[in-house]
Amino acid sequence: MAIYELTNETLLPVPTTSFEVEKLRERQDIQRLLRVNIEAISPDTLVIAEEYGHFVDSNRRIDLLGIDKNANLVVIELKRDDVGGHMELQAIRYAAMVANLTWEQAVSAYKEFLGNTDQDNDAESTMLDFLGWDTSSDDDFAQDVRIVLAARNFSKEITTSVLWLNEHDLDITCVRLNPLRLDDRLLLNVEQIIPLPEALDYQIEVRHKKREERAARSGGKDRSRLNLYVNSQPYQLDFKKSDIGFHTVQSLAEHNLIDEKGFQFLRNNKTCSFQLLKKRDEIKGTEDKYKKYRTQLEPEFSYQNEGYYIARNWGISNIQKFIDEVENQFSEITITIS
Repeated sequence: MAIYELTNETLLPVPTTSFEVEKLRERQDIQRLLRVNIEAISPDTLVIAEEYGHFVDSNRRIDLLGIDKNANLVVIELKRDDVGGHMELQAIRYAAMVANLTWEQAVSAYKEFLGNTDQDNDAESTMLDFLGWDTSSDDDFAQDVRIVLAARNFSKEITTSVLWLNEHDLDITCVRLNPLRLDDRLLLNVEQIIPLPEALDYQIEVRHKKREERAARSGGKDRSRLNLYVNSQPYQLDFKKSDIGFHTVQSLAEHNLIDEKGFQFLRNNKTCSFQLLKKRDEIKGTEDKYKKYRTQLEPEFSYQNEGYYIARNWGISNIQKFIDEVENQFSEITITIS
């Protein structure tokens, strides 16, 4: 679609140009500019790697790899020409290669990226802040892979393929990058052409419904939310399973329900595979940071003038056991799963 300059008398078309004419290179110019302005083609995305190629038996590299606010991976492929080759097939290969990326591998890739781009941020804490997480969660990380294709234009073969793939529950976005020349200024028109922004919410709803149906059929990951009551009154509603220990201890402390026997029960409980309450000097090594205990914060619970951190490492299998033990130990507490 043409872009016009408005004057008092008429509309003047802004001439289009090309990356080749402007002598802009794919990696050194376009990719370099987009990696620090990724919101132009992929809003709410954090770039964690450039030229990512940590694949077994492969020399292929992803132009840019990111994560979005839903903790999904985002594979971003760029082309400066009008054809794009088989970029959709190439991106699908890359998506398959990173589909099993773990949190630790993502943090390692981001740490390398920060070092290569002369940024001194802490990789893991920056990722957690971006996601709004207190602690990492392998259950919630990289559950899906999105693909973003950005090029000056797309052939009919590519757009037809992407539309068909999206209908079959892939998540591929096509963004047209069209350079224009206005006097001595070089402009860039960025247009999302697939999916059309006006239809995006509807398509997301349809995609989510299909995923839920598949998860129900295949026994997918547990997404249950929990509710905690004290003396039949709501204390904390609709929280995730990793916070069950935290809210249990906090609710008991706030209602003065922890005596010595109750404290020993909480202190030594290992239903989640790790001791529920630990002092800072009992937490060994940096591997516990942001994971089993939130040691980047002040102690979350105090008993007899000593501070303790509360474990967050709960799986599906140990939730009900913990609920049964807590309700048996503290009759005032009720925890439900919804």
